[in-house]
Amino acid sequence: MAKRNVLITGGASGIGLGIAQHLGSLGHHIIIADINLAAATIAVEQLHKQDIGASAIELDVTNLQDVANLANTLLPLTVDVLINNAGVQHVSKLEDFPPEKWQLLINIMLVAPAMLSQALLPNMRKQNYGRIINIGSVHSVVASPFKSAYVAAKHGLLGFAKTLALETGDCDVTVNTLCPAYVKTPLVENQIAAQAIENGISEQEVVDTIMLAPMPKKAFIGIDELAATAAFLLSNEARNITAQALVIDGGWTAR
Repeated sequence: MAKRNVLITGGASGIGLGIAQHLGSLGHHIIIADINLAAATIAVEQLHKQDIGASAIELDVTNLQDVANLANTLLPLTVDVLINNAGVQHVSKLEDFPPEKWQLLINIMLVAPAMLSQALLPNMRKQNYGRIINIGSVHSVVASPFKSAYVAAKHGLLGFAKTLALETGDCDVTVNTLCPAYVKTPLVENQIAAQAIENGISEQEVVDTIMLAPMPKKAFIGIDELAATAAFLLSNEARNITAQALVIDGGWTAR
């Protein structure tokens, strides 16, 4: 496989960092883009210790001007692969959901992937190679209570990916969305506590009766599963896999 420049938003921790480590171990150059430059720098230092080529950039994905200028900011590096991973969560019934928080989730997890793709797509077209991988969720295809903004954003990613896949059918650019069930990350750890409060149950009951109950496999999804799937999508053998929701859910949506 040719070695690519891979930009990962929210790449300083969790799923983003795990994917960075795996793709970096395959020889790809990793660009960690994160709103927290100090955290991104620490992540890059960690990657360097693993003999992975990597660089860090501070990026607020909700700053549309910075996103629009991203291709120029990164020069002389160009981006071959965009992984839209940045995400946040807020658990609340709609009546109590702060409107500004609702808008923030949409901006980070739906508007930003579209605008980042817009900014980086011209070079992908020019070189006739590009991969856009959105980190969606099982909540891209099903819903859960108290997560209206998150579910709306993750559902929206699928429509966005399908549309952009149609627009890039004339070149070797693919657009896909990985849709995992719960992955044990700091974001999910925070959700467990918030769900316990919202539902009036213990944190262990949240894990057992809300998070893992719908899954025949009864297990959190591993970051290694997402990373390996992303690596395959980079390959030439995946050149005709586009507009797809790759659901990694332990059987959740089979019911």
